[in-house]
Amino acid sequence: MKIVFKHKGDLRATEWFLKRIARGSWRKRVEALAQKGVDALREATPKDTGLTADSWRYAIEQGTDALHVYWINDNNTSNPYIPCIALLIQYGHGTGTGGYVEGRDYINPAIRPIFDEIERDIWEEVTKG
Repeated sequence: MKIVFKHKGDLRATEWFLKRIARGSWRKRVEALAQKGVDALREATPKDTGLTADSWRYAIEQGTDALHVYWINDNNTSNPYIPCIALLIQYGHGTGTGGYVEGRDYINPAIRPIFDEIERDIWEEVTKG
């Protein structure tokens, strides 16, 4: 089977955008969006004591060909086999007495607008000419 790719024009705008990212010129904008994600997650997290809501942070890793943003919640259980409390709330969990606490999807709705904003910003930059 033969695969053929055809295109019109050039990729100058895309290459320019990728070079800007590689130089780190987008770092401040990404940090602002990452912080918006932390704020959205903090606000959306169900609160009992507030510890899980207050335990959100972000990390940014610059690779050679990508920029990675991680949203992390540091409110962990003392059991190394059980994930952080934020994931227990998100996906549900068994109790010590044989019961089950159903999960509550709060992470995805909170972070979706941030993903959409990142997508809009990137598309705007790539198509800017």
